[in-house]
Amino acid sequence: MTQRIVRLLGLGLRAGRVVIGVAGVRARLQRDGLRCIVLAADASLRTREKVERLALARGVRIVSGPDAAQLGAGLGRPPVQAVGVEDAGLARGLESLEA
Repeated sequence: MTQRIVRLLGLGLRAGRVVIGVAGVRARLQRDGLRCIVLAADASLRTREKVERLALARGVRIVSGPDAAQLGAGLGRPPVQAVGVEDAGLARGLESLEA
């Protein structure tokens, strides 16, 4: 399942429909631009609190992803704790993997 999540996020990255990193995710959440968020399984408590509080206020679903190292490696980046998804279809695909 974690590989599927990373592959879907990779597609979204190539299409320019994902935001990588906590700061970017929080900024896009404040502008109501995200459909769902993938949080790394090992995201810090502080990161979880910041992102989850804002996502809850905006009604954005959070999907639990692989650890930060796997998430980043799959996207060609250093470890990543949060990825925001702008595309509704991609968000539905990610949410269905978690269900």
